[in-house]
Amino acid sequence: IVCKDRIIARAHNLTETLNDVTAHAEMQAITSAAATLGGKYLIDCTLYVTVEPCPMCAAALGWAQISRIIYGASDEKRGFRKIAPAVLHPKTTVESGLLAEEAATLMQQFFQAKRHPK
Repeated sequence: IVCKDRIIARAHNLTETLNDVTAHAEMQAITSAAATLGGKYLIDCTLYVTVEPCPMCAAALGWAQISRIIYGASDEKRGFRKIAPAVLHPKTTVESGLLAEEAATLMQQFFQAKRHPK
């Protein structure tokens, strides 16, 4: 998450590490950014994420009133745009497709390695 040209939070998925289905990267980043800013609202902040947020994460981003979301690859099965497109705050803008091919390849390689460890 970037706020006023400064990275204020970085996170990755911790669902397996924490054995917690809610520990998505976006959720971790929201918590970290709010702590950094000293408040729960992420106005004037941008989330950059590899894959389109799920509905849970998009709802949390909506409650946080994040100003902008930029993601690479769309999630055709579980992305918020298919399941809950109105869940974001009305003022939040969304940009998709940033390095989309690279993002999709990165995720495919990650899940391939999880299914077929060396």
